[in-house]
Amino acid sequence: MILKKIGIEAILKSHINLKLELIKKAKEFGFDDIKISKPDLPNHVSNNYLEFIQKGLHGEMNWLKNRADYRLDSRLLMEDVRSIIMLAVNYTPEKNPIDLIEQKERGLISVYAQGIDYHVFIKKNLKKLASWLKLNAGGNVKVFLDTAPVLEKPFAQNSGLGWQGKHTNLVSKKFGSWMFLGEIFTSLEFEIDIPEQDHCGTCSRCLDICPTNAFIDPYKIDARKCISYLTIEYKGHIPLKFRKPIGNRIYGCDDCLAVCPWNKFSVAPQDDPISIRKELEEMYLKDFICFDDTYFRKYFSKSPIKRIGRNRFIRNVLIAIGNSEKKDLVENILPLLSDTSNLVRAMSVWALGELDLLEAKKVKPHYIKKETDQYVLSEWMAIK
Repeated sequence: MILKKIGIEAILKSHINLKLELIKKAKEFGFDDIKISKPDLPNHVSNNYLEFIQKGLHGEMNWLKNRADYRLDSRLLMEDVRSIIMLAVNYTPEKNPIDLIEQKERGLISVYAQGIDYHVFIKKNLKKLASWLKLNAGGNVKVFLDTAPVLEKPFAQNSGLGWQGKHTNLVSKKFGSWMFLGEIFTSLEFEIDIPEQDHCGTCSRCLDICPTNAFIDPYKIDARKCISYLTIEYKGHIPLKFRKPIGNRIYGCDDCLAVCPWNKFSVAPQDDPISIRKELEEMYLKDFICFDDTYFRKYFSKSPIKRIGRNRFIRNVLIAIGNSEKKDLVENILPLLSDTSNLVRAMSVWALGELDLLEAKKVKPHYIKKETDQYVLSEWMAIK
């Protein structure tokens, strides 16, 4: 009995030491926080997710629906998973992005996309940590990022990294709303950390600030109304009712993140994880609108912005120009009335009408007689 007790104590000590070493290594590999979750989530998480999909609140993001079963059962991704190692990287900005909203001549890009694509370096560091774990403790490992069918925010809350706030994003006492997440599935059984409690209280700042009223209720979002969805995921012509609220946001929106009171405890990292390009803060809409496909791909070669393509990007820039109240930008719009992309042509018509209705009426007969696309024609018909 004594020998058996000594054996159990030795195993427990070994597990504790391994976890401490894992935490130490995670910090060495660039992660700012690490917690461990069990591979199962509370039933309400599955119910909320299925409701989100069934109501079509995911919009055109069909990958959320197509692999819903994987998101709801982590063992479909890794049959022998026993622990999920949740990792966070702090990307708190030095400046509050909300401060740039009033600078209407500039294009506002979501903080996470102002540098290199975070998927590249986080995936690399996840693999390093997983390899170290396998080498030193054995077992099977798999690494995942937000491109995989994993409900990472609920797992992050389950692990104690933070809690899913009323804006549906993760909030941390350490880093506020500014976190990249990654995870390692392992067949090893670690001591599970305590899930984080909800600390939003009665605060509703994130809900109140949303320009498009995308939140149905606290903790529930209609992605189809979200500016991040509209400017990044949505491939079509952005509905008229959302164009004015978009303002000068040309890629994503950080309003609900930036207004969170818990951000006051977060400090911008000394080593900028995404290598923010300072020149993006100095770029004017008139600079972006001149991008052709070749230059767009070159300029955003290592950026997540590249994946939406030049046409959707210019669509977004034109909406911002239409909201800018800067009549001198009309000369930048006119060449795009003949662009090869119907997305670009349609929004150039709208932007022209917003800045100079008389000019739009003047050139309308010339362009409308050559136009064949119904969406573009509908924009011309709205010019009266």
